[in-house]
Amino acid sequence: MSAKSIVLKPISAQVANDFVKRVHYSGKVVPNSQIHIGIYYFGKLEGVMQYGPCLAKKQMLGLVKDTKWESFIELNRMAFTDALPKNAESRAIAISLKILKKHLPQLEWVISFADGAQCGDGTIYRASGFLLTGIKPNEGLRMNPETGEVMHTITAYHRNMKKEFSTWQPVTGYQLRYIYFYNKDDAKRLAVNVLPYDTIDKVGARMYKGMRPASIVSDAASIHETKGGATPTAGLQASEA
Repeated sequence: MSAKSIVLKPISAQVANDFVKRVHYSGKVVPNSQIHIGIYYFGKLEGVMQYGPCLAKKQMLGLVKDTKWESFIELNRMAFTDALPKNAESRAIAISLKILKKHLPQLEWVISFADGAQCGDGTIYRASGFLLTGIKPNEGLRMNPETGEVMHTITAYHRNMKKEFSTWQPVTGYQLRYIYFYNKDDAKRLAVNVLPYDTIDKVGARMYKGMRPASIVSDAASIHETKGGATPTAGLQASEA
């Protein structure tokens, strides 16, 4: 079947969160997600995309010069089942970006992060025209040695677990930052460098579905930005038949 068979519809936060907890590798949702889009395939919900403000919005604001507070948004979470046809994920991103712009015309760019420590290096973002703007070793994720739970430092802080969290083993890997510009000329306002996609291989950050190919693991130095940083993280209607 073709990826053109998918249909995107607005869904409730409850439906979206339940789906993400069931399908996403982390089993967790991002609490500040505000826009929830369902991806339906022959009438069945097979994917969810959630957008909202960044957890560290002030920090992200400086990534692109002269950005207004309401001019950018984060793709907080994506979760897709294996039932979707080939290229459905990138098509879903493309359609959702058009939906956002239609209902939020002030948007200039969208930011998202790929978890190269547990999931993947962002193949879907590259296929969707996002620019790679940062790669750094994971510093925020640690694993509870007793339960195996993986937690981010921000979550630990809000749960008053900072001291306990500091004793947990860090999760090795990378975090990759991607930015999509509606107007490609706005990329000239970036306060950080655009990295060639092959940088992922050069630093050994390649990962796909939680697997890191041994043939590309490298001890090369990671790429650090000269400015800016990264954190892990209206009714809408559209359909494609």
